[in-house]
Amino acid sequence: MSAESTPEPAITEPGTRGRRRAKGRRRKAPSGRRKALLVTAWTAAGVFVVGGTGLGYVYFKLNGNIKSVDINQALGNDRPAKADNGSENILVLGSDTRSGSNRKLGGGTDDGSARSDTAMIVHIYKGHKKAAVVSMPRDTLINRPECTDTKGRTHPAAKAVMFNEAYSTGGAACTVKTVESLTGLRMDHYLEVDFAGFQKLIDELGGVKVHTTKNIDDPQSHLDLKAGTHQLTGKQALGLVRTRHGVGDGSDLGRIQLQQAFVKALVNQVKEIGVFTNPKKLFDLANTATKTVTADSELGSVNSLTDFANGLKGISSSQMHMVTMPVQYDPTNPNRVLIQRTKAQQVWTALKNDRPIPASATKDAAKGEANGVVTSS
Repeated sequence: MSAESTPEPAITEPGTRGRRRAKGRRRKAPSGRRKALLVTAWTAAGVFVVGGTGLGYVYFKLNGNIKSVDINQALGNDRPAKADNGSENILVLGSDTRSGSNRKLGGGTDDGSARSDTAMIVHIYKGHKKAAVVSMPRDTLINRPECTDTKGRTHPAAKAVMFNEAYSTGGAACTVKTVESLTGLRMDHYLEVDFAGFQKLIDELGGVKVHTTKNIDDPQSHLDLKAGTHQLTGKQALGLVRTRHGVGDGSDLGRIQLQQAFVKALVNQVKEIGVFTNPKKLFDLANTATKTVTADSELGSVNSLTDFANGLKGISSSQMHMVTMPVQYDPTNPNRVLIQRTKAQQVWTALKNDRPIPASATKDAAKGEANGVVTSS
């Protein structure tokens, strides 16, 4: 990822007057609708905030923040075909590394590995006016295909392993390969956020307002919330999207229900805050967001992220259909789930044909017991 081949924009540090370095048409101020786009999954929050701003004056600083990985080179040509109906699929991951600054935030043992604690397939429908989000339970037992990571190392196939083992084995490339193998869908893009960046981003947004209908107490995720309305800090928000023991049946499926509720609250929050009228706050937010995100190489620049996010400006929380991949509890291990293949295929077929996910696809699937515990206040 480099800015060397990109035309140089005008650059201004926040709070100063700009020095004009390149000619070009003046950008229009963001419209109310453009301001309202912004998040299709909590791990992608930083990308869409940056995409909606048009911050050409800090291009080089922000561009230098973004990390990218070349997924296409690692995966080669043995992949599902790109959709020709105008839709897009984005794999969004929350990384679960236990090292460095994430150690204090995530708990657990620093074993030198990382996992995809959260995984969502975001399907953007043709016209970019609505989206479907499919959460992939990390505890799903799958057959992982052989995969090659971005360093060129090949990892043999494995049977009956947890879904998030793909990330700890071969990183982003292996996870994308696994998702494409399970779904038959081409992942057009990949986005990832880590613990520390997510917490700081929420704090710079001013927190997120939610309502809880039950007490949530989970020492493992450092979360203690009484029933009622809360303006979640970054630490509390991180605890909420990670908790599984503090509410419901203690399952990963319950955690997914909390994550999906938080996503909608976050989308609503971004609509309400006034960051676009505060240049200093806007710069700080964009600076944090671009440091937080890792993207595939096709999205790995400010220009690409901006173009991508501008295409999502018609999507709001009410136009996001959020489901979980249809699964059932493993009869031999209640801490694991198995894919309901017939129902899951209904989901993948619908998305492949750019159609809504039918209600029959998720009816009677295992869901956890945290539905309705968190709502947008």
